[in-house]
Amino acid sequence: MAFECQQDTNICLKDTSTNCLDNLRIEKVDSDQLVLIKDKNFESLEPENPDSVSESNVQTGIRFSERLPDYKRSFADLPPALISEIFNSLDPRELGIVSCVSTYLYGLASEHHVWKEFYYERWGHPVTSVDSGPGYSNEKSWKELFVEREFRSKTFMGRYSIDTLYGHTEAVRTIFVLVSKKLVFTSGYDQVVRMWHMEEGLSVASSRPLGCTIRAVSADSRLLIAGGTDGFIHGWKAEDKNPLLFDLRAPQNQNMEFRVWEHDGPITCLALDFSKMYSGSWDMTVRVWDRSSLKCLKVLVHNDWVWSLVPHDTTIGSTAGSGVYIWEANTGTQLAIINSAHVGNAYSLARSHTGKLLFTGGEDGSIHMFEIAANFKKCNMRKVATWVPHSGPVHSLAFEFPWLVSASSDGKISLIDVRELLKTKRHSSTQNTSKNVEPPQRMLHGFGCNLFSVGIGYDRIVCGGEEGVVRIWNFSQALEIEERVRTLRGIRLENRMRRRKLQPETSGKSEQSEQCSVAAKKKQINSDKNGWHNKRRVSWKVKA
Repeated sequence: MAFECQQDTNICLKDTSTNCLDNLRIEKVDSDQLVLIKDKNFESLEPENPDSVSESNVQTGIRFSERLPDYKRSFADLPPALISEIFNSLDPRELGIVSCVSTYLYGLASEHHVWKEFYYERWGHPVTSVDSGPGYSNEKSWKELFVEREFRSKTFMGRYSIDTLYGHTEAVRTIFVLVSKKLVFTSGYDQVVRMWHMEEGLSVASSRPLGCTIRAVSADSRLLIAGGTDGFIHGWKAEDKNPLLFDLRAPQNQNMEFRVWEHDGPITCLALDFSKMYSGSWDMTVRVWDRSSLKCLKVLVHNDWVWSLVPHDTTIGSTAGSGVYIWEANTGTQLAIINSAHVGNAYSLARSHTGKLLFTGGEDGSIHMFEIAANFKKCNMRKVATWVPHSGPVHSLAFEFPWLVSASSDGKISLIDVRELLKTKRHSSTQNTSKNVEPPQRMLHGFGCNLFSVGIGYDRIVCGGEEGVVRIWNFSQALEIEERVRTLRGIRLENRMRRRKLQPETSGKSEQSEQCSVAAKKKQINSDKNGWHNKRRVSWKVKA
């Protein structure tokens, strides 16, 4: 073993140096370095007299800039900015392990801002409020929100119940789940938009017939829009004092309702963001609308019927025919295209909250996962994985980290967990190759005909199809069971720790009792021997 000490190096002598640097001796000394080689005859580098440290250093050729006090350096002595950068490079599991090391690191890791980034990366803006400072002690922190949401995501592998909602008279073509308000909007061939309460499973309101088949619905807390096969977009504005947001039963009101016409064909997909509306049609265009003025801002021309679209930030993902497109929303520039992504039409599309992952479902029954790397005026799409869970066309996709949910004409719903795939992707090369991964983690059956649309909430999956009914797969029972299991696991852990604390005391008492029992046995054996000899003496005396 060799150790090099450069000139003007600060060295701290400690009492433990005898153990750490044992069996070393000085072999060669230059003006700038000291080389220490292993030797069995060397005992310690610590001098007996601390005042003679400087003299011995001069003799050996080592120069010290200053003498340091005796103390130990630790991770906590690093600058806060450096600690923050280290935490930023960890994933949630690794950061949780770091928080178990000590109380100090637990405080740093629990309050670190990276938990907010973890949450936004997976689920976007939270519905519940978070801890904004010392004055909001009753609010949840970002770590608590993350742990709770991650815990909820495990319930989709547990027990469930099915709620069947009746109301539509014909097939249900579209479903939209507004998670923040626990509302579900559905429509289809009966030309009526219906609003349901997701947890109670009750029909809350329904609109009048809109005059044609409704193939697309989208909503947020301020606006509800529906697209018809006649090429119009019908919208309802939210009412401030209405707990259900939209009054669908009221007669037509120009202040609260609107209808715009621009498309020349049936509208197949709709989407909303903070300031814009997006619509796709069989007229081979995607139109970008201003929400306040209801004017068309951009027209994105495709080379085939548009089936689906998903906006994110300033980009739009769309499918037309068998191709997948990425557009710049503000300029209308086409950033990327993948031709013949599926055998047949690419019917469905979903995107992660970060916009880096894009999922497509096609007529061939397959689901592709693409990774998007966007640069300035350039965008690259790389196929990461492919699943083939269905025997029929995939009509609808929904993504809520980590679950990708698909609905198909074979009457089945597949649940795919992408967490393990993302973990392996971090350590893999960046070559433009894809692979067939393991099959979906779960398949939900029970439908005998086509499924046209699917949506996902916190602990529920909503789907509709040709039967004309809406089904809600309720996994809240699995959440309750999992919470009880976690509580019992915590109680067992506390009991185990309590037994470990009591073990030294009981072991000491048992050792004392064992010593006493051994001494008693020895005494009994000696007494038995003495008694046997006494009997022998008495018997000999009698014979004599």
